[in-house]
Amino acid sequence: MEIKIGLAKTSKYAMEVCGDTCDFVERPNGGVSAVIADGQGNGLAAHHTSSWVVNKCVQLISDGARDGSVARAVHDYLYNMKDRKVSCTLTILSADLESSTAVISRNSNCPVFVHTGDYDAVYNEDVEPIGVHRHMKPLMYEVPLEPGLILVSYTDGIAHAGRKRVGHGLDEAEIQKIIADNGPDDASYIAQAIIDLALSRDQDKAGDDMTVVVMGITDDSAGSPKIEQLEIKYPY
Repeated sequence: MEIKIGLAKTSKYAMEVCGDTCDFVERPNGGVSAVIADGQGNGLAAHHTSSWVVNKCVQLISDGARDGSVARAVHDYLYNMKDRKVSCTLTILSADLESSTAVISRNSNCPVFVHTGDYDAVYNEDVEPIGVHRHMKPLMYEVPLEPGLILVSYTDGIAHAGRKRVGHGLDEAEIQKIIADNGPDDASYIAQAIIDLALSRDQDKAGDDMTVVVMGITDDSAGSPKIEQLEIKYPY
């Protein structure tokens, strides 16, 4: 199998710095994790918070900590460092080869979409962000790691796109249609299509920082060289 990841990200209109941060880390026993954080507010202060949270997560995951423990530990750091005054949403999507499962850790007001050849699911139960409430715990989900699986997560700039102009944000059904019309090989395209849809609702002036991450699991070619690849586009 192969793990395909797509990322699309933009800052709030007229803001030079995006308050969202996303990074990827190879798991010590095989696999990869995507870490998505949205710091409270916008601009540089929000970016410092989300970047710090993601960097802590990446360090702990690479050291072998389990995702649920990572979310709790980073919450404790933020809770004490910022004196309970700064919140941050946090989602971790992991393709864990050791357990042969996709593991989702969620402390976000935005859903995670799961699409397979057999079913679709939307994980959108209420959960607290990290950093503010003492007895925080992440919502954890686990699904089999198999070809055809697609996971999608995003920050609230996507969810709220269009709200100021038409009175409501994106309908989850619109996101699900984009996912259903494509396959796991199209992870980058799916991410771009979702952010394009959100920007169109905001008339190309993003009302908030936007980040979309898509993880797809595909069959690889038997006997082909196992080559890891990463492509980054960074506008400035």
